[in-house]
Amino acid sequence: MFDIGFQELVLIFVIALLVFGPKNLPQLGRSLGRAMREFRRASDEFRNTIETNLQMNEIDPPPTLQPAIETPPAEPVAAEVAATPGELTEPAAGGEATEETSGEPYLAQRGARLFHSRQCAWVKRIAEPERVYFKRVADAREAGFLSCPTCDPWEPS
Repeated sequence: MFDIGFQELVLIFVIALLVFGPKNLPQLGRSLGRAMREFRRASDEFRNTIETNLQMNEIDPPPTLQPAIETPPAEPVAAEVAATPGELTEPAAGGEATEETSGEPYLAQRGARLFHSRQCAWVKRIAEPERVYFKRVADAREAGFLSCPTCDPWEPS
């Protein structure tokens, strides 16, 4: 490692014995061993932290829209599936899928940086108490939010 031969090692040991004395030499060796062990542990922890942070910056794959689970109606009023606003639903009688949009068209999570349109697949990951609603894109941007790269919310002018 340092290319120190046996003769150099003996010379260093003799000088250390003369400088520190025979009583302090074992204590010095223990403390040097502890220091090297702590240094190795800290460098391993630093390496693990860096590797973890590099993996955190990778982009997650966007979630896919999955249809809502069909539940039988309590009373035979309509043959539609009950779903939360913005979720993809399937009518019971067949036909095309529809999206239910009610309330504010844009929302964000408290403490997050991005805002989404109601149709974004990331919306279902945000718990209701954590949601912040906006009427316009400009309102969300004024509040300091950035637009979601998945749904890219915009308003027609």
